[in-house]
Amino acid sequence: MQQHRELAVAILAAGQGKRMGNPNLAKVLASLDGKPLLGYVLEQSAQLVPDAVVVIVGHQREAVAAFVAEAMPAATCVVQDQQLGTGHAVQQTAPVLAQRHADVIILSGDVPLLTGNTLQELLHRHRSGNAVATVLTARVPDPTGYGRIVRDASGTLLRIVEHKDATEEERMIAEINSGIYVVRSEALYASLDRVSNANAQGEYYLTDIIGILQADGELVDAWCAPSWEELHGINTVADLEHASVLLQQRGQ
Repeated sequence: MQQHRELAVAILAAGQGKRMGNPNLAKVLASLDGKPLLGYVLEQSAQLVPDAVVVIVGHQREAVAAFVAEAMPAATCVVQDQQLGTGHAVQQTAPVLAQRHADVIILSGDVPLLTGNTLQELLHRHRSGNAVATVLTARVPDPTGYGRIVRDASGTLLRIVEHKDATEEERMIAEINSGIYVVRSEALYASLDRVSNANAQGEYYLTDIIGILQADGELVDAWCAPSWEELHGINTVADLEHASVLLQQRGQ
């Protein structure tokens, strides 16, 4: 039955990008080799031939929504009025996606280098393993600041531990959470309803659904991407410049 589930894509595109040096431009509209970051992510989505694409907009929402309407007219935009965290952002897609029996791939509008092949592999792993949720991970040269992937001796995902909460031993782990997930829609919205904002930032974190689903006894998988560079996120102008170098190395 699994292969007959619909496929939906939710793209996080509401952030401000305070470290990008241009307060008047939404981060996802920053240009990488002449194309907005979000343009790359919409292309990644299109390669999956999904049944629905939902873009969560917030900062500079009119400009972002206008770009989406031009680049992918079939996509739907939903608004995150207040920036209350990634979990809160994805919750805004519920009116569009919650009633569908779909696998929802959650992408970041500021991760432009992901390939369609990697996303296809992630989806295949998720469906063939009969997982309720699958986390895309990467082994990186410097994992500082990222959530670490803690596995047991057999390689099964035990938990994701944030850098600030990690022990010295856990901080030695090079495998990190990319922030990209595939989750069955039924489990996604049920678990998002149970995410708390009782943390230092007062935000609702999408990552928390993983622990919630595991506590329910659901199967949560983690698949390590073959190339960590594909998961290079854009937070600063230097990140943007590095992404341009990586793109050129790809020969595009």
